[in-house]
Amino acid sequence: MNLLPLPAFTDNYIWMLHNGHQALVVDPGDSAPVLQALKDLNLTLQAILVTHHHADHVGGVDALRDATGAMVYGPARERIPEPLVRLTQGDVVQVLGLRFETIDVPGHTAGHIAYYCPEMDGAPLLFCGDTLFSGGCGRLFEGTPTQMLDSLDQLAALPANTRVCCTHEYTLSNLKFARAVEPGNAALLHYSSQCEALRAQNLPTLPSQMALEQHINPFLRVRHTAVAQAAQGYDAQVHQDDAVAVLAALRQWKNEFR
Repeated sequence: MNLLPLPAFTDNYIWMLHNGHQALVVDPGDSAPVLQALKDLNLTLQAILVTHHHADHVGGVDALRDATGAMVYGPARERIPEPLVRLTQGDVVQVLGLRFETIDVPGHTAGHIAYYCPEMDGAPLLFCGDTLFSGGCGRLFEGTPTQMLDSLDQLAALPANTRVCCTHEYTLSNLKFARAVEPGNAALLHYSSQCEALRAQNLPTLPSQMALEQHINPFLRVRHTAVAQAAQGYDAQVHQDDAVAVLAALRQWKNEFR
């Protein structure tokens, strides 16, 4: 299997997975990069997986469906261009000989879902949309901090070697914030240097890995003392043992962070 992040807009990635003949794509906000890749690689598009309804994730769905006849899969409770197969927690998509399990991950939007493949070329694979980023998480546009914490906890419980395919190249800005939260985190400092080197060569920082995110992502570390203390430093009303309050404070701090 070949896993490709197709750049779109200013910082989106449309993930393509193909076997040399057939392909699937995830969150195609723009059809043009996908159609070009299909042509260049001589591939047939079998499926389109959608995580949530934002335009930069669904804008190319109609054109791709019309051009290729690909099946579209998406969240049961969001406004996604019809026709599609609507999915909710525990539903399974079988495509390219792979099994993708649906995980409900509300927070960024009310009906956001993620796709988890337990085994793809020797390791699990996660398409998490805008719920989890490397070093960060999505803004809470429609959901609550409680929902986002539960969603992140579900993803964090996946195997340590899970490849994390986020849909934005936000890593450097996320890591800048993460260093403000945990300036003494050696793993974070090392990872930041690696990512800066990749971006200097215009290479993607993704996919990440769940074990790495557990060590460097403050939004997965809300129960760690240093992270909770930092959140309390931002908002004195935060109780360090209240993981939801810590996450809410971190998200608000990140919203304002420059």
